[in-house]
Amino acid sequence: MTAPAQGGVKSSAGARLATAFRVLLPIVLALLVGAVIILALGKDPLTYYGYVARRGLLSPIGIQATITRMAPLLMIAAGLIVAFRAGIWNLGVDGQFLLAAVVTAALAPVLVTLVPGWLMILISLVVAALVGAAWSLIPAFLKARYGVNEIITTLMMTFLGIGLANVLIKLPFNDPNTTVPQTATLAVEDRLPRLFDTTIHSGVVIAIVAVLLVHLLMTRTAFGLKLQIVGANPRAAVHAGLNVSRLTFATFALSAGLVGLGGAIEVLGVWGTVRADWNPAFGLLVVPLVFLARLHGVAVIGFVLFFAVLMSGGESASRRLGVPTDFVLVLVALLLIFLALVEFLDHRRRQATKA
Repeated sequence: MTAPAQGGVKSSAGARLATAFRVLLPIVLALLVGAVIILALGKDPLTYYGYVARRGLLSPIGIQATITRMAPLLMIAAGLIVAFRAGIWNLGVDGQFLLAAVVTAALAPVLVTLVPGWLMILISLVVAALVGAAWSLIPAFLKARYGVNEIITTLMMTFLGIGLANVLIKLPFNDPNTTVPQTATLAVEDRLPRLFDTTIHSGVVIAIVAVLLVHLLMTRTAFGLKLQIVGANPRAAVHAGLNVSRLTFATFALSAGLVGLGGAIEVLGVWGTVRADWNPAFGLLVVPLVFLARLHGVAVIGFVLFFAVLMSGGESASRRLGVPTDFVLVLVALLLIFLALVEFLDHRRRQATKA
């Protein structure tokens, strides 16, 4: 009895090491190729990465800025985990995020004059989730009713959402007291509470809890299992008696609703307003992080922290060393390339092993 148990432990440990290798290898390769690019620009990569680490992680101000940046990224990651585990490509997150943010920015300053602050925040979060979910209804309907590829429809809805958000800011939601088109500004004292006398707002806690709940939902509940069955094999789901159309709508609504919450948290926690043409475009930046984490809720928190460090520290390093600020996006692109390459090679290896 002992030998098989030891063999099972060794096999499990080996599988975990292999998974860790596949996850960490794209990061290492991206950083190495990034270092070569920095050298080609005539800069010292060790100095650059050192600044990134110090300014994004090791200084008190830097770590606060980094953790604050994690909030919207984690909410988007939670929404993507729901969609991807259900086999649905919700690539319309930027439109869902921005529309929810704009509606929150317009609604919150009005609500705060009518209801207590905590109720204003609660209503704003609920409305933002509903806005995000509503913006996914058309792709959900086309997917469920006609089988239209959701990659196309969600991307189209993103372009429409960004345009509509700008129209709303410049016309009905425009603050007449400002010269720049933007919504009215929510006072700092009315925004999400700060944690422990820092600049970190409580939206970070909401986002972490959301990611953990999504992980439990998708891995420990019957509903999550149904969604994964639909994503893995829709025909088998039909034969199993599952209502594929209803589950498709539920997946879109839950995914986009979480993204919408991310937009609200960013406004209520950081900006307090939204200006015309503001679009952080977080959506596609989070996709590689979710896949690096292999759709695992706990792991994605670590990868979002890694990316937030790059964002916060990269800005400071770029100013000091003269490296373009868009270099962080180059690192994200390299991550995607090497992630795809590692997955391809691993797939070929497994196929060869089976043969």
